[in-house]
Amino acid sequence: MVPGPGKILVTGATGFIGMHLIAQLAGRGIEVVAAGRNPLKLEKIRKQYGIETVCFDIYAKDKIELPEKTNFQTVIHLAWGKLDQYNSLSHIEDELPAHLVFLKRLVLSGVKRILVSGTCFEYGMQNGMLDERQTACPVTCYAVAKDTLRKYLEALGKSHSFSLVWLRYFYLFGKGQGPRTLISQLNEAIKNKDEFFPMSGGEQLRDFLFVEDAALITRLLALHPTAKGIFNICSGAPVSVRNLVEQRIARTNSSIKLDLGHYPYPEYEPMAFWGSNHKTKKITGYGSPL
Repeated sequence: MVPGPGKILVTGATGFIGMHLIAQLAGRGIEVVAAGRNPLKLEKIRKQYGIETVCFDIYAKDKIELPEKTNFQTVIHLAWGKLDQYNSLSHIEDELPAHLVFLKRLVLSGVKRILVSGTCFEYGMQNGMLDERQTACPVTCYAVAKDTLRKYLEALGKSHSFSLVWLRYFYLFGKGQGPRTLISQLNEAIKNKDEFFPMSGGEQLRDFLFVEDAALITRLLALHPTAKGIFNICSGAPVSVRNLVEQRIARTNSSIKLDLGHYPYPEYEPMAFWGSNHKTKKITGYGSPL
């Protein structure tokens, strides 16, 4: 008989994906602990879902109280900083070392399953449909740091017994997303009744997924006893940025007009890429519709 997930620790529980994942896990007979750095947000989670919370900072090496003696069998590691600064060297100089130390100490404490948030940016400038078998070619500091963390954990797994699930998230949107994201900026412009919304040409094809669907897929993978390796967390369907924006405008009955070409296309993204979700669907049975 394959054992269940046991006690689950979720780091980054107060973040964009984390708060939706906690909603997916709570109330299902799963022993889950929400971890983060913001005590007020953690207290809100504790009251809303009635689950245990722990406040700690993996960057404070001399102050951190690692949850090593709490018998976690599964860790879902979503914590990461500077997510609005993809090319900041801090991803390599600060984030990567802190997460390496934290995750290794969890492995040494006896954690048997670790799920870690990755990014579609690990694929780099490759065009078209991307699947998990393709070689990662990261070009941003953020993606380089994530890819290095994955390779380190894979190497660590050769000498220590634990199972790794690498969650390669594509373009997520929904409640709680950062204020600098495309849809958040569009929502703000609509709210302010702006006449125009400045954006790129909008012809780039991307793989967009509601964050609620991403959280559901993450839960299904976390609870699947044999899931391991890299998984694309995506819709599997290419959608143009312009089409996504126009859909949002139509849903809100806004009269805002698009100022296309106001911004150049990002140099760190190819014009057309989306994920294959075949492997994820095969394991979870969930089609992740847009």
